[in-house]
Amino acid sequence: MRLLHTSDWHLGRSFHGVGMLEAQRLFVDQLEKTVREENVDVVLIAGDVYDRALPGVDVVELFDEALERITVAGAQVVVSSGNHDSAVRLGFGGKLIERGGVHLRTRLEDIGRPAVLRIDEGIEVAVYGVPYLEPRMVADPLSCESSTHTAVTAAALDQIRSDLRRRRTQSIVHSVVMAHTFASGGVGSDSERELSMGGLGVVPLNLFEGFDYVALGHLHGQQQLQERVRYSGSPLAYSFSEARQSKGAWLVDIDEGGVGEIQPVKWAPQRELAILRGPIAELITAPEHAAAENAWCQVTLTDAERPHQAMERLRARFPGTLVLTFEPSRSAGEERTYSERIAQATDDAAICCGFLEHVRRRSASTEEAALFAETIDALRAAESGV
Repeated sequence: MRLLHTSDWHLGRSFHGVGMLEAQRLFVDQLEKTVREENVDVVLIAGDVYDRALPGVDVVELFDEALERITVAGAQVVVSSGNHDSAVRLGFGGKLIERGGVHLRTRLEDIGRPAVLRIDEGIEVAVYGVPYLEPRMVADPLSCESSTHTAVTAAALDQIRSDLRRRRTQSIVHSVVMAHTFASGGVGSDSERELSMGGLGVVPLNLFEGFDYVALGHLHGQQQLQERVRYSGSPLAYSFSEARQSKGAWLVDIDEGGVGEIQPVKWAPQRELAILRGPIAELITAPEHAAAENAWCQVTLTDAERPHQAMERLRARFPGTLVLTFEPSRSAGEERTYSERIAQATDDAAICCGFLEHVRRRSASTEEAALFAETIDALRAAESGV
């Protein structure tokens, strides 16, 4: 049996104001192609199917299309909910659509109820879906003594172990656990919503001991915490902090003896990400930046003064520039504080020019300085009645 471990689709998300639905449609195309070419039996989606609890109609339609294409291609689907999803909405109609090969695991009541897949007579794979567990909401139903991520996750996994023990008295059962959480040792990125403050959302890795494979969701970088405990990462980059991450999934083979080979799957993005830094004159002329001309770009300008019409000039070469910041490069002792500039000003016009330089990091032009002087002279003339 071959599983495809995915997570964090975040359907409906935008990227710095740019809609990503077309890029997500391309991902669905690649997903279906992988299912067909790699003979995938089961697709796992470990939470954050949607980017928000109330997704748009076109977003829901895309997920509906994805489920249809995956099942028509011959695979079943197991879906658990993440912290971005509405567990109730995502899980609607779960018992009915399970007949079509789509297993929704979004309710606490279903934590110990796996999707059971048969490898051979008397040999099964039990896929358990642990939805995102908000400690304050689920601590009491799970009979936890404390409202922490570690406590509720441990309680949920205890339910799974109890069900596994019962099943293993009747047949050979290999276990797969899907969980949407921040496991110790994982590396985060800027696009993930924090589960809690101060690191309290991180759960110990040893909670997952004893399972054949653990398919984690929440962190957007594809990573291996242990041989059989992995994050698939998101299929697309959702922040520039993910620019150097490869995006894809894990192919997991399970046979009579348990988990065998685990292979990475790579999916090409619709558009690459580029992070550029330097003086504007260099960026818009240097040939080594040619690859960024068709990418989404984050640009940091290091000019001593903020260049005039910087965004317009950058977009003339890099039309996909979405983020622009300024970090002036100044020699030691050159940078003066705003207070120092004002203290050294010789007149009111110089004070105005100093303020302008402070807020936009570029000195006033000759025309601007002249306008300040003219305006101040006019005000003084009006006050004196001249």
